[in-house]
Amino acid sequence: MELLEGMLQRDKDEFKRVCNKLLSTCFICRKSETNKADYYFVIKYKEKFSEYLDILGYRLEINEEYGVIQLTNPQNYNRLNLKLFESVILLILRILYDEKKRELSVSDEVIVMLGDIQDRFLSLKIRDKMIDKTTMRNTLYLFRRFQLIEILDRNMGDEESRILIYDSILMAVRVEDIQQAYEKLKVYRKGKENDEKTK
Repeated sequence: MELLEGMLQRDKDEFKRVCNKLLSTCFICRKSETNKADYYFVIKYKEKFSEYLDILGYRLEINEEYGVIQLTNPQNYNRLNLKLFESVILLILRILYDEKKRELSVSDEVIVMLGDIQDRFLSLKIRDKMIDKTTMRNTLYLFRRFQLIEILDRNMGDEESRILIYDSILMAVRVEDIQQAYEKLKVYRKGKENDEKTK
């Protein structure tokens, strides 16, 4: 491939691997110890990555302030449709990220407890009980796969279990998306209230 001419074979192999990783995870975060080297590799060859991914119909977005690389598709192909509770948990993580970030210095990691997520969920009054352990675990592992969070403690039944929220959450849920999500939550809550009235 002409695009990769002049690169060492080792770098060509890395290029293929990192392209596949971006296509499957959408995000690469500098703050992630396991992905830091991949982040800097993309920065080093960003023109080549942009050109190659553009051929496939994708756009490479690099935010060096956040230390996040995101792959987007202008044609909206390969979008992940989240279930209701996945969407709600994602919104809660974004809100908690904002709140914690205001308390911290710029470089500090944003870590929340599982109990923080459950408390916020209950305060939304979508339903009267907490998110069940299986739904929470599956949702958090999904977001971990997409480099939005890291799960620091494995016990999903312990309210003290910690979740590290990466800066990629800012690109996954942009400010206008939060407002839209709030509107959706209002509609869902109204639907629940109407159901209760008709019982």
